[in-house]
Amino acid sequence: MPTQVFDTLTFGEWLRTQREAHDMPLRRVAAHLDVDTSIVAKMEKNQRPATKQHLQQLAALFEADFESLLVMYLSDRVAYDLLDETCSEAVLQVAEQKIKYLRQKNVVQGKIEF
Repeated sequence: MPTQVFDTLTFGEWLRTQREAHDMPLRRVAAHLDVDTSIVAKMEKNQRPATKQHLQQLAALFEADFESLLVMYLSDRVAYDLLDETCSEAVLQVAEQKIKYLRQKNVVQGKIEF
């Protein structure tokens, strides 16, 4: 699936689109995930988050790239958290810098010198 689609669709919209494109009823996707159909319906409406395990199972079911699904899912979480904030762009910029800092800090702390 092109990156542009991942940029615009929410995870729930993607899930519903894929399910319908594969002509699958909710119950079949639910059985694949080993959850109730109401949970899949809520995922499609962005009312219930998926788990990483669900993402892996859905990637296999719909032959999609897991990392792309993870990016879509995590970006949804961030977007919904910041949706009503007026400083969302600044928050994202600072968060990006903090991620770089924390990754570097973890790498430095992980080194063992003899």
